[in-house]
Amino acid sequence: MSRKVFGPVAPQATPETDRAPAATVPAPAVAARPDPLRIRPLMGASDIGAGKSAQPVGAIGQSLSALSERNKHAEDIEKRLAAGQTVVELDTSLIDPSFVSDRMPASEAALEDLVDAIRTNTQLSPVLVRPHPEKPGRYQTAFGHRRIRVAAKLGIPVRAIVRELTDEEVVVAQGQENHARKDLSYIEKARFAQRLEDRFTRATIMQALSVYKSDLSNMLSVAQRIPEEISNAIGPAPKTGRRGWIELADLLRDEKSRNAAREAAASEKLQRLDSDERFKVVLDAVKTSPLPTKAEVWTAENGAKLARVKTSAQRVTLTIDRKQAPAFADFLLTHAKSLFADFEKSRAGEKS
Repeated sequence: MSRKVFGPVAPQATPETDRAPAATVPAPAVAARPDPLRIRPLMGASDIGAGKSAQPVGAIGQSLSALSERNKHAEDIEKRLAAGQTVVELDTSLIDPSFVSDRMPASEAALEDLVDAIRTNTQLSPVLVRPHPEKPGRYQTAFGHRRIRVAAKLGIPVRAIVRELTDEEVVVAQGQENHARKDLSYIEKARFAQRLEDRFTRATIMQALSVYKSDLSNMLSVAQRIPEEISNAIGPAPKTGRRGWIELADLLRDEKSRNAAREAAASEKLQRLDSDERFKVVLDAVKTSPLPTKAEVWTAENGAKLARVKTSAQRVTLTIDRKQAPAFADFLLTHAKSLFADFEKSRAGEKS
């Protein structure tokens, strides 16, 4: 394969992102204290955004400022990557996607703006790939999947930086560059974290997604409790945040609720709505679904009644009659906190 080699390329003032270019308002030049979770050791870039004091007042100003900051720091990442590196043109047919997907599939219509931008201005920012670890002569993408897809659609080679990367470096680069340009939606982050959990420590996943331990625990819980067929039908729902997805996950604890969600997700009406509207339809369908309550009685081997347990989609209620099982009641009160501590340790020890 022939490839055209360029010297180090300095990024343009406004490189295209994996989405269409958008007009931005420059953020005020106010210094901000970097968040330690947002330092980017792999790319050498600094924190991805200024603190609240550096943002203009008002929701619109804050949104535009955030977009400007993300583009600025994404540019910084690529500038540091390109410094001292050789940018080459690669045949897109030789490039495979990353071994772990971070986004839900983009439709052809969603890529049209990026197609127009690259057709008009060429590809301004290189993608990052590594020599494929298992297929000699091929490459594997760290970030820039959409640019590669657009180049393939236009029938042109893609401009890329080729760097030797470990699996861990690939996922950190992939997560950090996406975060710098535009946050993945909450459900995309949750599913990305779930896929990474099979191969990487939680410390690596936290670094890739720029999240804290408690945030990661919530993401993994949401991804586990919401069947993939339902989240696929809903889509990324970019305006639906953590609270909405956690609420849906909490409501899908029993099969009857999951069936109600599946039925709503499969309806023809849903396909005509945008992703956030689809989320609302599914959530409403689960909320209106009757929530069954299951009751049972715990008994000892001698037949003595120990407790009554009620289970619903929202809560578990354990009732102990002190007249019938006073020792058991005292035992639970004494050891409840230590049992929870043991539970937390077992969860933390699974991946760290």
